[in-house]
Amino acid sequence: MNKVNISNTNERSQDESDALTILQDAENIILASNEEKRKKIKKTYLCCIITILVLIILLLLFSTIFALININNTKIIRGVSIQGVDISNLTKDEVNQKISSMVNEHLSKQILVKHLDFEGVFLPEQFEVNLDITSAIDEAYSLGRSGNIFENNYTILNTMFKTKNFSINMSYDETLLVSIINELNTLLPDRIVNPDYYINDDNFLIITSGKDGTIIDEISFKTEIESLINDIENNEPTMEIPVTNVKADNIDIDTIYKKIYKDPVDAYYTTDPYVVYPSANGLDFAISIDEAKNLIVNYEEEYSIPLKTLYPNVTTNQIGNEAFPDQLSKFSTSFSSSGSSRSTNISLAAQKLDGVVIMPGETFSYNQTVGQRTKDAGFKEATAYSNGQVVQEVGGGICQVSSTLYNAVLYANLEIVERSNHGFKPSYVKPGLDATVSWGGPDFKFKNNRNYPVRIKTDTSGKVLRIYIYGLKTDNDYTVTLDAQYVSNVPYKTVYQKDSSLSSGESRVIQSGSNGCKTATYKYLYDTNGTLVSSECISRDTYNPHNKIVAVGY
Repeated sequence: MNKVNISNTNERSQDESDALTILQDAENIILASNEEKRKKIKKTYLCCIITILVLIILLLLFSTIFALININNTKIIRGVSIQGVDISNLTKDEVNQKISSMVNEHLSKQILVKHLDFEGVFLPEQFEVNLDITSAIDEAYSLGRSGNIFENNYTILNTMFKTKNFSINMSYDETLLVSIINELNTLLPDRIVNPDYYINDDNFLIITSGKDGTIIDEISFKTEIESLINDIENNEPTMEIPVTNVKADNIDIDTIYKKIYKDPVDAYYTTDPYVVYPSANGLDFAISIDEAKNLIVNYEEEYSIPLKTLYPNVTTNQIGNEAFPDQLSKFSTSFSSSGSSRSTNISLAAQKLDGVVIMPGETFSYNQTVGQRTKDAGFKEATAYSNGQVVQEVGGGICQVSSTLYNAVLYANLEIVERSNHGFKPSYVKPGLDATVSWGGPDFKFKNNRNYPVRIKTDTSGKVLRIYIYGLKTDNDYTVTLDAQYVSNVPYKTVYQKDSSLSSGESRVIQSGSNGCKTATYKYLYDTNGTLVSSECISRDTYNPHNKIVAVGY
């Protein structure tokens, strides 16, 4: 029979009970401790919330007070500058006055550019520099005003410790600046010189050799110029010209030949509609291209290549009369009293004018058309005036041709470019309607101001010089009337000259005296109905008197 140890069982039950009690007590202690901690955490959390609320209230209060202080401020906030110039606490008008004054003064200063021994200057206005001051001021003024209350307050406070600088937007005409750069390139002492060519008066093509050198670095130049313009406090804007080394081009005979070669052009015309197409001379090398290339094998500073003129088969002056259907004007003078030599000169000058065509817009020169009056050209010595005296002069009498042409041109209503009156009254036209000429001196020039070419025709038969102007009449042509009005006399004086061949008290008249005069010449234009449309004083002229010259004995 098994026996149970009751004593041991009771002891184990007591131990288990004690353990449960201890665990319960421990649990109670832990619960009490956690409760106390929760109360402390809750209290701390509540304090934090209160603190944050107080800070928010203080921040709102501060921001409101700060905003109220600045709400009526009409000045730029502290710590703001434009292009490095401090504008703190200034109104927009004050800023505009300050910055505008500085900018205007800055832009009025010359920019000095240097390279080696070269110095050049130019003004910003030469490439139309513009600085947008207004936009910069508006941006500066909006700082601290364009956001909400917190953003504005932060900006205002931030600029007190960290300066805010606004740039002025700049604009300029880049094409004009490039033109300045191109001009400076031609002035650099070590500039590149590319081969070039020209045609001299002797009809030679002159080719000049190139030389390595420098050229302005355009991008760097623009950058430095912009920097100088932006530095509005710079009173002496100066810069070293940035350059790049470059090699000169080689002489290209083929390219030069293509550029100078021209085919001659024959003149021709059409009648429906009336159009004249003028002739033009051509141009070519007088040697072969291979010969020209051989000339430049050895280096020389310049080379000469002979040229030849290629003449058209039909020149403008050879176009038929059918191309000039209408007579626009005519004028004639008589030289029946002229001697043989003077008559020859008049006829020769008239022949040189005959058939000459003046294209629209072209200017006619009497001296260039008639040429120098020399014996080799066929002109003879004939009477002419020189310093008030009647003398023998090669080409004497050709002023009658220029004066006759002058009147024909006036009646054709063409534009007078150059005209001078004689020193003494002419005999072949009324004073005020003459045109004197002299090689190397006065010239007679007129311009074809019509839309169609005009042709000069001359005739000297019967010792009457007739000059005609032909062209194409238009509906708006006018009838011309000329009126050379006498204004006043210029009385002559008596000049006495001693003559040892005469006895004392004896005298002899060498030259009879005649008065000069002053004139005013008017041109009147009438339309097809005979109505006066304009009147113009085209010249006021003074003609010297011929002084009476008396020889006296002594």
